[in-house]
Amino acid sequence: MLSRARRLHPTLRRLLLPTTPAPSRAPPLPPHHSAAAQTTSKPFPILFRRHLCSPPPPTPPAAAAPHPPAVVSSALPAVSANSVCPGCGISMQSSDPALPGFFSLPSPKSPDYRARLAPITTDDTQISASLKSGHLREGLEPSRGAEPPPAVAAAAADTAEVKGEGKVLVCARCHSLRHYGRVKHPDAERLLPDFDFVAAVGPRLASPSGARSLVLLLADASDFDGSFPRAVARLVAAAGEAHRADWKHGAPANLPRALLVVTKLDLLPTPSLSPDDVHAWAHARARAGAGGDLQLAGVHLVSAARGWGVRDLLDHVRELAGARGNVWAVGARNVGKSTLLNAIARCSGVVGRPTLTEAPVPGTTLDVIKVDGVLGAQAKLFDTPGLLHGHQLTSRLTSEEMKLVQVRKEMRPRTYRIKTGQSIHIGGLVRLDIEELTVGSIYVTVWASPLVPLHMGKTENAGTMIKEHFGLQLQPPIGQDRVKDLGKWVRKQFKVSGNSWDTNSKDIAIAGLGWFGIGLKGEAVLGLWTYDGVDVISRSSLVHERASIFEEAGFTVSQIVSKADSMTNKMKGTKKTHKKKESKTSTSPITAPDAAESASRVDA
Repeated sequence: MLSRARRLHPTLRRLLLPTTPAPSRAPPLPPHHSAAAQTTSKPFPILFRRHLCSPPPPTPPAAAAPHPPAVVSSALPAVSANSVCPGCGISMQSSDPALPGFFSLPSPKSPDYRARLAPITTDDTQISASLKSGHLREGLEPSRGAEPPPAVAAAAADTAEVKGEGKVLVCARCHSLRHYGRVKHPDAERLLPDFDFVAAVGPRLASPSGARSLVLLLADASDFDGSFPRAVARLVAAAGEAHRADWKHGAPANLPRALLVVTKLDLLPTPSLSPDDVHAWAHARARAGAGGDLQLAGVHLVSAARGWGVRDLLDHVRELAGARGNVWAVGARNVGKSTLLNAIARCSGVVGRPTLTEAPVPGTTLDVIKVDGVLGAQAKLFDTPGLLHGHQLTSRLTSEEMKLVQVRKEMRPRTYRIKTGQSIHIGGLVRLDIEELTVGSIYVTVWASPLVPLHMGKTENAGTMIKEHFGLQLQPPIGQDRVKDLGKWVRKQFKVSGNSWDTNSKDIAIAGLGWFGIGLKGEAVLGLWTYDGVDVISRSSLVHERASIFEEAGFTVSQIVSKADSMTNKMKGTKKTHKKKESKTSTSPITAPDAAESASRVDA
């Protein structure tokens, strides 16, 4: 402390460390000197000595405290066994931590846990602020970095509680998803039944009586055909067709309506796309997936992450739902239902933060959740669990493998100029073979996650690629043992024709992964290999552009490929060292007599 004081102020150094020899003991002051005179004569040494040596001042009694302690309520939100988690919709329980819905309330706090501390004396405040700033000041100016008074902090906390900015009590599973992006107990997820919208909500849509029904059919822009809820769309079309005749004759009929909502629009290369073209393309693909009887009330292109199209969607939903309608948001797992509904809630001006849990994990919502205060009046908005589509590749992948496949940023084209007898691999999941061509070459553009490595080579080496590189350089699957777990490797044939080299005319889409964009001026026969049960379709092109710089033959440069190469090089190095050791042992003195023997025999 003295060394620090010596550096801070020359006056303090002169007073504490005088240059002239001081007397051994200062003479006592006359009795007629008052306390004020003592303080005025030598203020700094006395204050500093008292600050260092004197004990802290006694705590004043409660009656003399300048600010009474704040009264804080320690009442916790009441949660019973029948309560529902506002994040995922499952019933709350406090018996088994491994099962979904588990919660544990925080321990109750004492009512006086925000009680005021003992006030600091004026002199101590002055000296403390002076030492921190490096200057000794006689005034009572507070330091700039000082915290606000306790009364101000308590008032701010009370204001936050009044505004409804407190934390929302959710289950441990939702807490882990929100803060860590993963499920706390993955094994317990397998025990949960799959949600069947047709069985749960279908009777309401088919009933001729009841409130007006509106179904939001959600589809991922990066995986439209794989994520589009075909079964629900067919149910809506069948219910509407059954009651349409009664509705035309004026009889009471529940005519369900449907809105197509294309989510995650920001993942597409939006500068090169026309909204009108995407609108018409999505409408045609929805009718192709559900059948020609599907009558859509509208198509909306939205991005909940950036807020695109959310306001127009909310206004249209309010118009179609009316004052007492029921609105159901339906879509595949990880299509972005909860994220979209939270964006709608923010757009509608709901007080407080949105409560639905958002996470890049399939199956976040476990049961139907009612979102209050969004549509107004007596209309109701429901979030439903994600539908499990077995024809998607993502339904077979692990959580680590799905992180590689999921598209989280704007997609970029990767284009190959390829000839007959060559193939393109997308990880260890898909292979496209060029079998026949009426022209010299075609352009193949890969639209998939940039984390998935690609490979272009000869088709005759396909068997070697599966044995040596699947699960290593070509991921997912992660690990060669996972290749057999994904199923049987099957082939599907496609005949493609086009009339332009500059744009893609056809797409070959793989559910849950992405698509190939084919650009040619002629005809081609393509063979696509993937695992049995994965849905693969041919459709009109969504994105017509291709990359300006083409990919080269071999593996694409990625972190997965570099790690796998280093691993294989280490394995080869260890094999070489083992062979050298074996060769050294084979040329040991035990075999030397044999060599000498053979030499002697030749000489003889």
